[in-house]
Amino acid sequence: MQYRIQQKTGDKISVIGIGTGPIYEAGEKNAVAALLYAYDHGINYADFATAGAETFRYAGIAYESIRREMFYQIHFGANYETGEYGWTTDLEKVKRQIDWQLQELRTDYIDYGFIHCLDADSDWKEYQENGVLDYLLNMKKDGVVRYIGLSSHTPALAQKVLDTGIVDQLMFSINPAYDYQHGEFARGSALERMDLYRRCEAEGIGISVMKPYSGGQLLNADTSPFGQALTPYQCIQYALDKPGVLTVLPGIRNLEDVKYVLGFADASPEERDYSIIGTLTPKDVTGTCVYCNHCQPCPAGLNVGLINKYYDLAVIGDTMAADHYEKLEKKASDCISCGHCDKRCPFQVVQTGRMKEIAEYFGC
Repeated sequence: MQYRIQQKTGDKISVIGIGTGPIYEAGEKNAVAALLYAYDHGINYADFATAGAETFRYAGIAYESIRREMFYQIHFGANYETGEYGWTTDLEKVKRQIDWQLQELRTDYIDYGFIHCLDADSDWKEYQENGVLDYLLNMKKDGVVRYIGLSSHTPALAQKVLDTGIVDQLMFSINPAYDYQHGEFARGSALERMDLYRRCEAEGIGISVMKPYSGGQLLNADTSPFGQALTPYQCIQYALDKPGVLTVLPGIRNLEDVKYVLGFADASPEERDYSIIGTLTPKDVTGTCVYCNHCQPCPAGLNVGLINKYYDLAVIGDTMAADHYEKLEKKASDCISCGHCDKRCPFQVVQTGRMKEIAEYFGC
């Protein structure tokens, strides 16, 4: 398992996490076995915006003895009073639900307490006026919540909440369908979405990725906007290549799902390659590097994706990006303009021109 460090919190988080949405249907024995297998094979991050209430009990059984080694996302606004998922901004309901979830999970603290599922300005206003935000912030002040998260599908609203400075972690829907304006939650332009990812990277706000398969849309040729099915590994790699992303949270139904997603660690570059999506790149992002490294290997040894990433981050004010660039063994100035990357780029980026631009910006 690979891990990434959350810049704001210092937490070492597995790049594959657990989306618990469907596991409540597995039954106690199978669900507990799947959750333990995930932990035993290096997964240490779990989201609890689940579809059914039983998930909390299963996770409590599975993880009680190793709770300190797991990171939990718990949502202030997810409501399970009926036994199934619901959404609320009623303060008293939120309080009852948090107490109940902690009891079922057999824990007395929350790693990442999330402002839950805000997609419109009215949601954000209601969340504040009803006292739910103050309740969450007070829970952090009291030490029950370690860090604050935000769950959203809407880039503009996410930016507005990030402006408050209270958010440490963002849960966002990242996949090639939504990013390229296809699907139910394809909100914001491709560039607006990428700007959000870059901001998170620059400010040290980690991203945990929900809906990496676009609700299964991308895994079926009949529903995929690219005209052919992508694999889960392609979708996971796509999300992990985006700035700011710490962990991807595919939904797991059972032990077989866990075993399959863990196979990502041993998947070949060819199995992870998602360049097919270049055939449906929107006009407004044609010519934009998405750091996919499909151009690799570079004959001159440049890591073209990282060079582009550090440049883009430096331009928007990431003070650490220039330092990261400086530490690269090969700089943009080492480009020999052979055109190998230009020919291979599925997004029609003229990387030879970019390397000259980047070398001039950094001075090397």
